[in-house]
Amino acid sequence: MSSVEEFRTEVRSWLHDNLTGEFAALRGRGGPGREHEAFAERLAWERHMAAAGWTCVGWPAEYGGRGATLEQQVAFHEEYALADAPARVGHIGEQLLGPTLIAFGTPEQRDRFLPRIVAVEELWCQGYSEPDAGSDLANVRTRAELHGDEWVVTGQKIWTSLAHESDWCFVVARTEPGSTRHRGLSYLLVPLDQPGVEVRPITQLTGTSEFNEVFFDGARTQASDIVGAPGEGWKVAMATLGFERGVSTLGQQVGFRRELESVIELAKRNGAAEDPLIRDRIAQAWIGLEIIRGNALRMLDGVAAGAPGPEASIGKIFWATWHRELGELAMDVCGAGGMLAAGEPYDLTDWQRLFLFSRSDTIYAGSNEIQRTVIAERVLGLPKEVRP
Repeated sequence: MSSVEEFRTEVRSWLHDNLTGEFAALRGRGGPGREHEAFAERLAWERHMAAAGWTCVGWPAEYGGRGATLEQQVAFHEEYALADAPARVGHIGEQLLGPTLIAFGTPEQRDRFLPRIVAVEELWCQGYSEPDAGSDLANVRTRAELHGDEWVVTGQKIWTSLAHESDWCFVVARTEPGSTRHRGLSYLLVPLDQPGVEVRPITQLTGTSEFNEVFFDGARTQASDIVGAPGEGWKVAMATLGFERGVSTLGQQVGFRRELESVIELAKRNGAAEDPLIRDRIAQAWIGLEIIRGNALRMLDGVAAGAPGPEASIGKIFWATWHRELGELAMDVCGAGGMLAAGEPYDLTDWQRLFLFSRSDTIYAGSNEIQRTVIAERVLGLPKEVRP
């Protein structure tokens, strides 16, 4: 096993040599609010990465990964972001479902699904939120019934990122009639290309459609496509959320730093930096970014133990609020001109897109309100909120 610095150098060199030719134009493409950009080309890029062994680097070698250490995984994600490489299209399969199957899946499930995630041959989305069960995941109403050798799924999911580009969805559904809250839920793997599944993109403030509604009307999946035992879906779903807040967040922060540096450069160019209030907010943003990194590094202790604990909620609420405030700062630095679209009919600047999409940061992946409850009850040990 190479040292962290040798591994970092290997990653940096490969990206330098391969983000060229047909892939050179993909630098900086994609990401939150911009997932529509060059999707087919980014998929081709990711399959190019897979052929060279650069997907799923943190997975054990027996499942197609490189068995990279935690420190090496951090180096990979940081170097990928520093190279301004395109946003990943297989993130949900690689970072969420894959580790879940490694931890909870059967040998047959690992053999069926993991190689296709490594090769980026199948894309995944997450079927958690519902119209009446957003951050309150335990209020799920989508149901599934076992008919012979198949689960039959009926219900609706919402805010399903990239469902319109995905082949499969891991779905939390209620499989025990009459059950409530976190009891009686199961974690199912459901193919999307079938009768009984309808995906409807949701137009966002940015004018793009990264999120979707997904309707299941008698959709089917094999009885064996359940992760964990029936009724144990809550435990599995919580583990998936823990994996979501893993080492890739260190790469996310490289992008945050690049955004902040760009805001600072804009403020210097247009004179906004002469405003003492703007200067103070820039200083606070810089301090906040250092705190985000400190939180992320502390959270890695949980990752090393298998999955981040409830302390991960501290990092989520902090970076989400910080990023939303950075969008507000960017618009204030732009001044009145920031109110005008860059072109017809709704062509947004990077600053406008940052401002609009970052409004959702404090909602998706667990809203600020839910994160505060998690911190209060599971970190501070305060009395639990009264629930019906």
